[in-house]
Amino acid sequence: MLMDILRGLIGVVSMLGICYLFSQKRSAIDWRLVGIGMLMQIVLAVLILKVPFVSSIFDWVAKGFQQMISYTNDGSKFLFGDLVTNAPSMGSAFAFMVLPTIVFFSALSAILYYLGILQKLIYGFAWFMQRTMRLSGRESLAAAANVFIGQTEAPLVVKPYLEKMTKSEIFCLMTGGMATIAGGVFAAYIGFLGGDDPESQQRFAKHLLTASIISAPAAIVAAKMLVPEIDRESVDQETNINVDVGSNLLDAISRGTTDGLKLAINVGVMLLVFTALVYMMNDMLMYGPGEWFNLNEGIAESTNGRFKGLTFTYVIGIIFAPLAWLLGTPTQDIMVVGQLLGMKTVINEFFAYAEFANLREQSIQLQPKSIIIATYALCGFANFASIGIQIGGIGAIAPGQRKTLTELGLLALIGGTVASFLTAAIAGILVTF
Repeated sequence: MLMDILRGLIGVVSMLGICYLFSQKRSAIDWRLVGIGMLMQIVLAVLILKVPFVSSIFDWVAKGFQQMISYTNDGSKFLFGDLVTNAPSMGSAFAFMVLPTIVFFSALSAILYYLGILQKLIYGFAWFMQRTMRLSGRESLAAAANVFIGQTEAPLVVKPYLEKMTKSEIFCLMTGGMATIAGGVFAAYIGFLGGDDPESQQRFAKHLLTASIISAPAAIVAAKMLVPEIDRESVDQETNINVDVGSNLLDAISRGTTDGLKLAINVGVMLLVFTALVYMMNDMLMYGPGEWFNLNEGIAESTNGRFKGLTFTYVIGIIFAPLAWLLGTPTQDIMVVGQLLGMKTVINEFFAYAEFANLREQSIQLQPKSIIIATYALCGFANFASIGIQIGGIGAIAPGQRKTLTELGLLALIGGTVASFLTAAIAGILVTF
């Protein structure tokens, strides 16, 4: 136990060390901001996970998300009937229960936006970060928006300011997008991890909500270490949200539903293709080099059957196992958690969560601490595909920033990954069993 906590602390220091190592201007790093950001992350995590009164509030919010999922299931049952009620496999459950939650939560977010509720939440969070971390108004808004909406929608909140934003502000927006998740997929992840058990859904909803909130200051810390602000004269404190939410409530619902449908279809076909590719690469390695050099049997034996041989997932597990160890993952699980971290980075977090659920369905036993660390570490959009999404999405509404976006894409991936890993390490230290 003590060793796991110590490794978590080493992980936190190591993540900050990575940011310092890759920083574009180390002498300009605002260490006061770094200290406040880390303190804010730790305090928020302690409040949510350890203080009964605050924890009960988040339990209530998590129960609300779980209830929303049950409403989505009612709609799915009406549309798909027995395909939902008697889902024969995880794949069927995903198609007819998980994907519909993306559509429903997208429509619900549009309703909250139209009613002005989401804007108030974003304003409140932005005001808090602006006052405590001395951020500009526009990057505070962007960081707060990333907590509640996705990396493609958050830039729209600060659309009027994008062309005027400094390099550091743009990078803060990009890193925040990489480090957090969107409301629609948030609900899908709850369905993945919690299955059809309401209690389990509520538990994972709380952890995912915590991860998304405390990753916001972590993303700012990583961003401001990697690309410190050197053009302070161009920074202003204006905080106005300008987003087209629809002409009326029905228009907002229609737009949200259409956007959710596009996202759900994209997620479904993306998982189909990437799952097929991973299985193909697994077979190519296992029946190629693995068989030629008689490696498969030794790998299967050394991993107690968790890996069948020399596979793509095994190779990724080896590469990312040291990071899993740093985060405080129990030693017996570092290969499996490393595999999930690798899949999240190389492919995407949705595939990683799907594989996470698949491993648990296959009765591969993970320590409770490993499950918590993986849940938090995977909670973010930091993957190679997101670089293209951000360049295309932000570049389309701010063409003058495209050069900056292309220059900072890989660094934003590092920043978003570091932020998620900081959150996972802190959660691993605080969550006891």
